[in-house]
Amino acid sequence: MPHVTDTPPEAVREDLQLLDGALDEGLPPRVLDRSLLIGTWNLRHFGGLTEKWASEPGDSPKRDLQSILTIAEVIRRFDVVALQEVRGDLKALRHTLKALGPDWGLVLSDVTRGGPGNDERLGFLFDRRTVRMSGLAGEIVLPVEELEGVSEGALGRQFARTPYAVAFRCGGETFILVTLHVLWGASAEERTPELRAVAEWLDGWARDVNAWDHNLIALGDFNIDRAGDERYRALTSTGLEVPDDLHAVPRTLWSDPDEPHLEKFYDQIAWFTADGDRPALSLDYREGGFFDFEGVALPRRSLDRRSLSWRISDHYPLWAAFDLG
Repeated sequence: MPHVTDTPPEAVREDLQLLDGALDEGLPPRVLDRSLLIGTWNLRHFGGLTEKWASEPGDSPKRDLQSILTIAEVIRRFDVVALQEVRGDLKALRHTLKALGPDWGLVLSDVTRGGPGNDERLGFLFDRRTVRMSGLAGEIVLPVEELEGVSEGALGRQFARTPYAVAFRCGGETFILVTLHVLWGASAEERTPELRAVAEWLDGWARDVNAWDHNLIALGDFNIDRAGDERYRALTSTGLEVPDDLHAVPRTLWSDPDEPHLEKFYDQIAWFTADGDRPALSLDYREGGFFDFEGVALPRRSLDRRSLSWRISDHYPLWAAFDLG
């Protein structure tokens, strides 16, 4: 049985070279202690793995070793990446970490139990040569008094999938990344209370002088349908802002350039900007974007989008680049 750390077949190596060229063009370079490149990626049903270089029609799951190497090569271009839809089964994630090598670290939440939790975890992969954890990691838990008025379908007694916050340090700057995967629910309206609760919790943390740090960045899959819709207004209701250049980029494989007005706005990266009574993000934002892996991920297989989504993802990775002094 082949292993992800084995030398890949020549065809796989050539495909990865094509991917590397696209990554060179599509992502800014990382500069030690001078820049910070943060990513967020919903990896569709990221759990099991078929240990073959190429899965066959009868195999389940469809994700295979070349898929893992492809995912790892994208992740390798970032300093730290927030992951959503990591499953209770950690096989694919463990193989991704092996492919990335010993310089990479992982911090991961436990599975959110219960039906709405969908056997999912949240986590971060980070390059330990450029980023290190600075001491804080925890799940967001709402005080009982703040649950009043929030529908049971949206949160239950707490978030259906508990948001995960981890503090990191890079180039002398400390920052906290808060990642979440908002519950889809039976209707879009059911997502609004969860998004508003997250926004209010982050606002309170940012205003707390005793908080670990005030550089808060929220990122993940917020399941927002449209920029400016009710869900988006809930997320930004306490001052979180999405940079302008991230408003214009597609989020999923199903994006249609001929109908941009129908673009889904699921994945976000947002933070607090200048405000009189709340510290703003001190990192110097430079630019943001996404990476379109369609056409350069598993290119020899001629997969349709649905098939590609089960091997890589149905979401594109979203990123934000910052300058560090």
